[in-house]
Amino acid sequence: MSAARDPRPLTGEPLALDLLNTRWNREGVTQDLLDGTGGLAVWLASNGLAGTHPADAEVLRHLREAREAIAAAVHGPPREAAPLVDAVLAHGRIRARLTEDGPAEEPEFADPSWGPAWLAARDYLDLLGRAPERIRSCAGGGCVLHFFDTSRNGTRRWCSMAACGNRAKASRHYARSKEN
Repeated sequence: MSAARDPRPLTGEPLALDLLNTRWNREGVTQDLLDGTGGLAVWLASNGLAGTHPADAEVLRHLREAREAIAAAVHGPPREAAPLVDAVLAHGRIRARLTEDGPAEEPEFADPSWGPAWLAARDYLDLLGRAPERIRSCAGGGCVLHFFDTSRNGTRRWCSMAACGNRAKASRHYARSKEN
């Protein structure tokens, strides 16, 4: 798998949700971009992390752990998911600094292989701080993708209007035509 080609149907979401979207369904079969280091290299490149973090087995293992923790937080009760997310966050911290350009914050990791996983978990906290109600799962039947709803009125329902939204509308149209 080439690091330049990302096969996923939805990319460009905030880092935490993009990590969740490393699993998707294609014709009823679950695909997993993080099934090996080749897919990890694709994900790192897609998120601008390829130059700073290697696509190796340790980074992959930590990233899968973060994906499971974030998935638990998105889909389950917070009291059960919080320890999982916190376990990932325990591997890094924010270092505040004063630079020539003014105040800056930089992530720091005792073990750099936790970097991408920690960044994704931290991004999830940022999304919760901004607008937790806009973290959504696609309403398309069989779709497992997630998105951050940036629509003006906050009513986006599908990962993609061209894919899941179009299928839902076509299905409703077909059902109406069968009734007549």
